[in-house]
Amino acid sequence: MTTFGNEYDAVVVGSGPNGLSAAVRLAQEGLNVLVLEAKSTIGGGTRTMELTEPGFFHDVCSAVHPTAAGSPFFNTLNLEKHGLEFIHPELPYAHPLDDGKAIAAHRSLEKTMEHLGEDGKPYHRLFQEFVDHWDYLSEDIFGTLRIPGHPLLMARFGWYGLFSAKLLINSLFRRPEARALFAGCAAHSIIPLNKAFTASFGLLIGGSAHAVGWPVAKGGSASITNALGNLFKTMGGNIETDHEIKTLADIPPSKIVLFDLTPHQIAKIAGEKLPRKYKEALQNYKYGPGAFKIDWALSEPVPWQNEVCKKAGSLHLGGTFEEIAESEEAAWKGEHHEKPYVLVSQPSIFDETRAPKGKHVLWAYCHVPNGSEKDMTEIIENQIERFAPGFRDTIISKSIMNTIDMQNYNANYIGGDINGGAQFARQLFGRPVFKWDPYKIPAEGLYICSSSTPPGGGVHGMSGYHAAQSVLKHEFGVS
Repeated sequence: MTTFGNEYDAVVVGSGPNGLSAAVRLAQEGLNVLVLEAKSTIGGGTRTMELTEPGFFHDVCSAVHPTAAGSPFFNTLNLEKHGLEFIHPELPYAHPLDDGKAIAAHRSLEKTMEHLGEDGKPYHRLFQEFVDHWDYLSEDIFGTLRIPGHPLLMARFGWYGLFSAKLLINSLFRRPEARALFAGCAAHSIIPLNKAFTASFGLLIGGSAHAVGWPVAKGGSASITNALGNLFKTMGGNIETDHEIKTLADIPPSKIVLFDLTPHQIAKIAGEKLPRKYKEALQNYKYGPGAFKIDWALSEPVPWQNEVCKKAGSLHLGGTFEEIAESEEAAWKGEHHEKPYVLVSQPSIFDETRAPKGKHVLWAYCHVPNGSEKDMTEIIENQIERFAPGFRDTIISKSIMNTIDMQNYNANYIGGDINGGAQFARQLFGRPVFKWDPYKIPAEGLYICSSSTPPGGGVHGMSGYHAAQSVLKHEFGVS
């Protein structure tokens, strides 16, 4: 294709996984595309940096990538040819309980079932069809608002998924192990577990462990966006870093602009071009709780009390389902729980490139009220010590980020919200507004391609892909 009298056919503002995915998809059709990034490196939520000590490589935001491994778009791109290698831990994730107990999700659904006692069969029945047909299911889950391609499978997922995690857990599981295992996955939603549709997150996150695994990217999460960026450049694409966009005048002439930004930012940048009601909808868009995050350089692996935890790439700390539910509700009420649900990743156990020989990195965060400046360091370390006595003795140094630090690092993380907006029911389906094509902004040549559009948060690039498809259909006649 040729250009249309502009310097570029399309400019993408933001170089996270969604922005780069949109750019790659447009470049596949021969369009002349420019990506603009405010920071000095590309990546958005997938950067890797030496945050503590030289030679200790920490993932600044995202660290574990089931949605990347299962992304329908990523899986068409042969990103391994551009430097991406996924490493699968022996166990996708583990959930320690008190008294030295723990339960883990194995890649094998059957093996997981064997360790769940009387809850094994209900767990297996819940997940089996989804795991067996994951490729079909993921096409619809990561798709747009439309009639599903696999309606019976999606209807079953929708039936279970529309419930609250609390209701599903209380209906199916009796023992604390299975209840906690499902709750730990559902809490990735960053929504109180008594709210509708939180069960869908447990199904998606939990099912992915058995279907595609919970891998880490060798060398760190930056490997994902670096691979996308390398692919984009081989297709003739251009990337310009250190280019912050404050108004539309900061964007070079182009036929199309795609924003890998959240609604509040778009309202500020493009407000004068937006219809009043649409602008107000963007300004009223709701953000959820934030994240308080810590990275540690360690002298040795975490001394988990239960051996199972030493084999897991990720861990959910928070004890029982009831404790996790209480913690997640507290963050929505503006409260800080003394025993919060903590997500942990220990990549250097499986990826030796992440730390000097014999040393390790550890990544963890908990959910806190949006905009919170409370220091949760001691509270998080107490939770780790609870299941790994002696953990503090392994700490060499640490790096801390509260919600304000998170937003300063990535302007998309409004108040520390790492999901591009709260994913409660209304904003799960109407994201950022309820439209059949939510990617197309009602202003000439403007589109949104961030996680503030379906299918929402996660390193999968599908929001960017669908936005690019919308551009190709409406602006260039490509179906």
